[in-house]
Amino acid sequence: MTMTKEMTLAQQQELNELFERAQSAQRILEAYDQKSIDRLCQAVAWAISNKKTFDRLVAMGVEESGLGDLVSRQNKRFKIRGILRDALRQKSVGVIEEMPEKGIVKYAKPVGIIASLVPTTNPDLTPGGQAIYAIKARNAVIFSPHPRSKRTTYESVRIMREALIKEGAPADILQCITQPSFAMTEALMSRADLVIATGGAQMVKAAYSSGTPAYGSGAGNATMIYDETADIIEACHNTMLSKTSDYGSGCSADGNIIVHESLYDAVLRQLETEGGYFANEEQRALLRQVMWDQDGHRMADTVAISAQELAESAGFTIPSDRKFIFVLGDGIGKEYMFCREKLTTLLAVYKYEGEFENALNMMRGIFEVGGKGHSVGIYSFDDEHIHRLAMAAPVARIMVRQPQSKSNAGSATNGMPMTSSLGCGTWGGNIISENICLKHYMNTTWVSRPIPADMPSPAELFGDFYDPTMDE
Repeated sequence: MTMTKEMTLAQQQELNELFERAQSAQRILEAYDQKSIDRLCQAVAWAISNKKTFDRLVAMGVEESGLGDLVSRQNKRFKIRGILRDALRQKSVGVIEEMPEKGIVKYAKPVGIIASLVPTTNPDLTPGGQAIYAIKARNAVIFSPHPRSKRTTYESVRIMREALIKEGAPADILQCITQPSFAMTEALMSRADLVIATGGAQMVKAAYSSGTPAYGSGAGNATMIYDETADIIEACHNTMLSKTSDYGSGCSADGNIIVHESLYDAVLRQLETEGGYFANEEQRALLRQVMWDQDGHRMADTVAISAQELAESAGFTIPSDRKFIFVLGDGIGKEYMFCREKLTTLLAVYKYEGEFENALNMMRGIFEVGGKGHSVGIYSFDDEHIHRLAMAAPVARIMVRQPQSKSNAGSATNGMPMTSSLGCGTWGGNIISENICLKHYMNTTWVSRPIPADMPSPAELFGDFYDPTMDE
């Protein structure tokens, strides 16, 4: 966001009008029944995720921001469809759950007006997915676009508003700021009922400081472990898919792989077969200079660019058929740059020797540098290794034999809730350690009826510690 200290008079007036219209629209939406709500979700989802429309929005977003890959980003429309799938399978009006044995009945209620912070790398996906969940929960949304891709976000919202109008619903259920600035976004967050912040650490921190309940996403540094049981062809192919999706712009894109010594040489060869360019030591040094400044901060110009552009920015060229660049990791720790988050078409490869515990120690070291809470993955057919990783990893999600960038946020081939926002728990400075989905867009009223007494005896409760002579 552009760092401006105060809103202009025009911005103040725009924000006042946005809230006034949102409040009126939300009150109308709150009276809809479940069938009508579900139909609105379908209408909005189809309007933005049909191939013709979404491809146009993707092209617009890539051109406007200068970030991302035109071809692979088009596949993100399936994420919107997955969100619709999950939303339609759940209740959001009236009774949503009954627990007779506990005498509990739960009722869904809207949260009200949601402030949505839209990242520049997903100016179409984020509004589309969040609109479905928000409408399903009977909320209104005011989107705050990133200035670098504001026209694309505005157009995405306009398309969904048209779909609402065609269904006879208030268009102002969904609105978009037209004059985004840091000050206006701060004011939006302070006045909303809920904030969902998907994007950079600065905006997530601002969301948590707004005084409004907020869900944020933590930084990623997605790492994969290849143990000695891994299928090398499958693993390397999936890493390529993860690393190249939208030029590695997603926080779930593989940034590091930790490979058992028995597979190491074969993995390096297979990564080249999958389209990777193996940078030598001199080229690695050049990449180090262009990727991070002297203080270790990632350079913005390297985010979400092709492997060829990344190489050229570092001062060397690579063949046009290369899809990503990989380097040998030069160490793990804060002084080693390549184990940090990259958000581009660059991958670091590390070798572990001997026992699986050594891989776990390297994984722990990487997350001490950055990315705690987000995700890790493993290519393994050893359930004990998978269990040990799950016990040890300080992350909210672990993908087994799946490309993280296509799986962390839900896919048709796993059971993760579909979303465009990933909570990373207290590890990542977030309040939740799960995918942000429908339940997070709702308030819940619990109705409790009396049940037969449910309290174990003192002896059952305290076990060997219980002394009846001290409890008289």
